[in-house]
Amino acid sequence: MAVLHFDKNELGNLEYSLQREMLSTNRAGGYMSTTIVCCNTRKYHGLMVCPKDDDDENNYVLLSSVDETIVQHDQTFNLAIHRFPGVYEPRGHKYITDFTYTPTPAITYRVGGVVLKKELLWIHSRTQLLIRYTLLDARSDTQLRLRPFLAFRDRHGLSKANLFADGHSYPIPGGVRSRLYEGFPWLHMQTNVPCEFVAAPDWYYNFEYAEEIDRGYPGHEDLLTTGYFETDIVKGQSVIFSCSTEEVDPATLEKDFMEELARRSNKIDFLSCLRHSARQFIVRHGDKTEVVAGYPWFGRWGRDTFIALPGITLTQGGVESCCEVIDTMVREMKDGMFPNMGSAYNSVDAPLWFFWTLQCLEKHIGGGRKLWKAYGKPMKEILESYMRGGEWVQVRENGLVWAAHPNYAMTWMDAVVDGRPVTGREGYQVEINALWYNAICYTLELARKNKDTDFVSRWERMPERIKESFVGLFWYPEESFLADYVDEQGQNRFIRPNQIIACSLPYGMLSDAMKLDVIDKVHRHLLTPKGLRTLSPRNPLYKGHYGGDQPTRDRAYHQGTVWPWLLEHYVKAGFDMHGKKFLNEAEDILKNFEEDISVSGIASINEIYDGDPPHCPRGSVSQAWSVGAVLRIDQMIQECKSKK
Repeated sequence: MAVLHFDKNELGNLEYSLQREMLSTNRAGGYMSTTIVCCNTRKYHGLMVCPKDDDDENNYVLLSSVDETIVQHDQTFNLAIHRFPGVYEPRGHKYITDFTYTPTPAITYRVGGVVLKKELLWIHSRTQLLIRYTLLDARSDTQLRLRPFLAFRDRHGLSKANLFADGHSYPIPGGVRSRLYEGFPWLHMQTNVPCEFVAAPDWYYNFEYAEEIDRGYPGHEDLLTTGYFETDIVKGQSVIFSCSTEEVDPATLEKDFMEELARRSNKIDFLSCLRHSARQFIVRHGDKTEVVAGYPWFGRWGRDTFIALPGITLTQGGVESCCEVIDTMVREMKDGMFPNMGSAYNSVDAPLWFFWTLQCLEKHIGGGRKLWKAYGKPMKEILESYMRGGEWVQVRENGLVWAAHPNYAMTWMDAVVDGRPVTGREGYQVEINALWYNAICYTLELARKNKDTDFVSRWERMPERIKESFVGLFWYPEESFLADYVDEQGQNRFIRPNQIIACSLPYGMLSDAMKLDVIDKVHRHLLTPKGLRTLSPRNPLYKGHYGGDQPTRDRAYHQGTVWPWLLEHYVKAGFDMHGKKFLNEAEDILKNFEEDISVSGIASINEIYDGDPPHCPRGSVSQAWSVGAVLRIDQMIQECKSKK
């Protein structure tokens, strides 16, 4: 299949191959990411990017790359490729004949009569990368030389040559260990066959990362190599290079590689690729199970966690993983709020998406008794905390949630430029109050089933009050759609996608006629093949291209940029209103993404897309809620087909 295989013509075209990035994770916080020709184009790229320990929420680039050189008749052929200012050097991509993604990323090189295959394999649940080099053909004596390049820096930063880095390599069985700076883990580099390690510490200057420069960031870095491995290799032989934060037994490397490879799933089509991608967002470290919002630069976000979780777990039977993530989040809940990014409790919607996630989970665990026993207490705590209110979030007399903060946006449209939210949306936000109503109704449903009469008596009149206030406040009858938010000046009537959430939740406040009008408005103004635009193109503030430096990109982030995750709610609303008549449109929406897993982040789906055609992929190359939404759309399609 084309998505999993790239040929010599594609790989040799750098304009093509450098736009395609691969990702592999160890499911414990670490990852490998680079382009399909192994030329790093981002500061986030590297062959070993991982936390320092289980308690570390950040990632660090330890091993940036490994240069492979074939030596025959005293001639050297460097198979690597790096970008330096104005030049690619070496240009090893010209030797690549083949790239395959499954069962693990593999590249084949041909140098004259030499054919070498390289397979990259992350060990799950350990911080260990294995690279297997197999000499498929050779007509003369051949040597293989491996030169690791080390960074030892925060993935958001860049390494610069200095006098403090320790360039020494310390012998261990089968190789050496290195650590450039105190406070980092040791990097153990070992091989399964005897290799000579030639110590030759040296800085290489000005590696250039074009993607960072395009994004308006510094994009040049210096990397340290402490030396290189060299060994003879004969036809049919495999040499395995191991890079690990722990010393391993070199004699077990071949067995470890084969056992790990056997556990890999075959990514043979569109949906199997997405299911594999979905599993890579689930990270277990210590006693925590969390969702990485997106690779390569996002960490754990509370809001993204709950929105993505049903799609990346429950669509493939991952009930245990789903519950583990929820339990981790509940343990970190504080005053009815969940941490959003890091330890920031600044998301007004994350607690409300928690209820929606539980609604999805209930279908998989049977009935609400088990769910109420596990999560009834935090559900009630969240609702009570909203009622108590605070400086920035409060429930007004009309029963609706009011959220406003001068310095940051509290909804998912959270871009900030020069200290001010681009789309602040202070006041009553449409999706927040739709989620609020849904949360109360669902909690009341479970409370009644479980005979929590005290809660029912105190809350049973709230839904009616909220519904009456919501429709009167948000509905714009002249054009038949929902205002995006309402503040002291009245309705904000920008046509945005947030209103579709009021049509897709299990408990809604709109009549069927209103829902049909909203769906039609979203379809005509916001629907694209890759998701929903965040603003109608008819709005003078619309930005159809996402690019440039950080402020420029942030100004476009929610002003027209397309987001795939919103499609899940558009499709859900469509099925709710039209049933099987919506099936063809839903299937077309799903098919629109089949091409995406062979571009940008291969075997995954990007965070965002340009608002204007051809809707180029942007943002992170693998985003949890994008992947989760598409898997949920497929699930809805299958459920619709199964109905009589």
